[in-house]
Amino acid sequence: MKTMTYGEAIREGMSIRMREDPNVLLFGEDVGAFGGCFGVSAGMFNEFGGKRVRDTPISEGAIIGMAVGAAATGLRPIAELMFIDFLTVGMDQLVNQAAKMRYMFGGKISMPMVVRLPAGAGVGAAAQHSQSLEAWVTHVPGLKVVYPSTPQDALGLMLSAIDDDNPVMFVEHKAMYAMKGEVTSFDPIPLGKGDIKHEGKDVTIIATGKMVHEALAAAKKLEGDGISAEVLDPRSLYPLDTDLIAQSLGKTHRAVIVTEENKRGGYGGEISATIGEQMFDLLDMPVVRLGALNSPVPFAPVLEQAYLPNAQDIILAVNQMQ
Repeated sequence: MKTMTYGEAIREGMSIRMREDPNVLLFGEDVGAFGGCFGVSAGMFNEFGGKRVRDTPISEGAIIGMAVGAAATGLRPIAELMFIDFLTVGMDQLVNQAAKMRYMFGGKISMPMVVRLPAGAGVGAAAQHSQSLEAWVTHVPGLKVVYPSTPQDALGLMLSAIDDDNPVMFVEHKAMYAMKGEVTSFDPIPLGKGDIKHEGKDVTIIATGKMVHEALAAAKKLEGDGISAEVLDPRSLYPLDTDLIAQSLGKTHRAVIVTEENKRGGYGGEISATIGEQMFDLLDMPVVRLGALNSPVPFAPVLEQAYLPNAQDIILAVNQMQ
C-alpha cells in the first residue's frame, strides 16, 4: 500500500510503461525539464531523456497530429494538452484522423495513442481554461474515454490506456492533482469497468470525475438522515459499464446523475438515455440529472462556485425523490 497524489499516480502509470516499453513516449507543451504545466511529468525528463519526453511547439494540431503519425507507425505515444479547452485546435487530427484510421484501413494498422486532457473548473482559471468537454469525445466512434476520480483509478486506467490499441482520451480533473489516496494495486484497471465507491440501497448516484467526491460527501450526509445512497463511478465513459449500472439500479430503483459539464448536451444525458432505454423497468421514478449551469465558466470565485454542482445540490435532488 502506498499513498500518492492523483498527479503522482498518473506519472507512475506512465513511468511504469515507459520503463517496460521503449516505444512509449510522452510529449506536449513544457512536459520536459519543466515537468508539465501541473507538475505531473516532473522528473520524467531526467529519467527517460529528451528523445522520449519531448517539449512541443505551442500547437495542439501539431501535438495530436504527431501522436497520430507516431501511433500509426509503431510507437505508443502519450500526448498531453495543457487544457482540454485547447482540444478545439486539434479536433480535425483527432476526430477525422485518429478516430477513423483503424476503421478505414480495415484494421490493418493500430492507433495506440493516449491524449491527456486536464479538465474542470474550481481553480479560478476562467472560461477558456476550465471546461468539461468529455461529451465531445465520447460522441466520436473510434475514441475511448476514461475519467479517473482517485489515485488508484488514475494509475490503473493509465496502464490500460497505454496498452490499448485504440486512441484513449484520458480526462484528468486538474483540481484533483494534489488529492491524496491509497494505491493498493499496480495492476491495470480494464477499460469499461466501473466501480462502486460507496454502497447503498435507496438511491444510486452516478458521478464522474471530481463529482464523485461531491457524491461521497452527499452520501455521508444523507446517511445521517436515514437515506442510504450508493455512489457509482463509471471511471470509463466509453465503453460504459452498463452492467454495473443495472446491478445498482436493480437494488435502489432510483438514479441521480451528476457531472461537472454543462447540463445541456452533456454526457450525463447519454447515461440517462441508456438507463431509460435499457433499464426502464428497474426505475421507480424518472432519472434526475445534475450538471453545471449552461453558461461559460465564470472567473469570479463566488460565481464559479455557484456555477458548479455540489454535494448540497445532490442532497436536495435525492430528498425530492423520497
